[in-house]
Amino acid sequence: MPGTPPRDDDIDDSSAPLIEHLAELRTRIIWSLLAFIVAMVLCYTVWNPIYNFLTRPICYALEGRGQECGLILLKLQEGFFVAIRISLLGGFVLAFPIIGYQMWRFVAPGLYRNEKQAFLPFLIASPVMFFIGAAFAYYIILPMAYDFFLGFQQGPLALPDDATGTAPVPADNPMAAIVFQGSVDEYLSLTTKFILAFGLSFQLPVLLTLMGKAGLVSAAGLGSVRRYAVVAILVLAAVATPPDVISQVVLFTVVYGLYEVSIHLVRRIERRREADLRAQGLWVDEDEAGEKDQA
Repeated sequence: MPGTPPRDDDIDDSSAPLIEHLAELRTRIIWSLLAFIVAMVLCYTVWNPIYNFLTRPICYALEGRGQECGLILLKLQEGFFVAIRISLLGGFVLAFPIIGYQMWRFVAPGLYRNEKQAFLPFLIASPVMFFIGAAFAYYIILPMAYDFFLGFQQGPLALPDDATGTAPVPADNPMAAIVFQGSVDEYLSLTTKFILAFGLSFQLPVLLTLMGKAGLVSAAGLGSVRRYAVVAILVLAAVATPPDVISQVVLFTVVYGLYEVSIHLVRRIERRREADLRAQGLWVDEDEAGEKDQA
């Protein structure tokens, strides 16, 4: 009856699923945190090799100009915080597969079989595309960017003309030398920003394809806003890269290519969805639907 108050057993039965979900979420979070902490500790023990790997782009750029590769510590505690930053970044990268698996284990029970089959490829493609974007930034963009930045040096140490790395300065034309003496913390901050920015930008096909799978975007809609996408990508290229035409053109070409690939993938999803609906007899053409409306 409407006026009958709920019994205690009814309240317990209705609240049990929520408590089970919260307990499951807590378990997945705990396992993710444990994996991250263990990976961070492991990376802290080898932070020097990771640091050497991250400084290769600037070292190659300096060696190409005949300069010695070296970064300085501006603060007493800067070296410790650099090691912590490297440990945090490396720990997250190392533990990401486990964190992603825990996320999948939490979400998968609430999905149908066809939804699992549709969502799992995107879960795998996301870290793959991120690492491809990070590698593109590390091996392509960073060398060009740092070579551009180092081009503003001047003086004896920036323009060597002999094997010793020094150049005589004419007495009648003295000039103040501008020599790169970078901070370790600032260099790592700039490098990680580049890597993260390109890793995230390479998520564009994954994001648009997933939205197309959910029916939020269409290939025709993405094609109709192509001109706006070009402007947005140009702005991204100008912001994420130094004022170097070559690096900006490279970034624009890659990201715009990913946008076109996304349109192609969404179109394939739409064709596959149409074929499935036609096989089930549920597909209605737009012309037929218009005739029915007129009738």
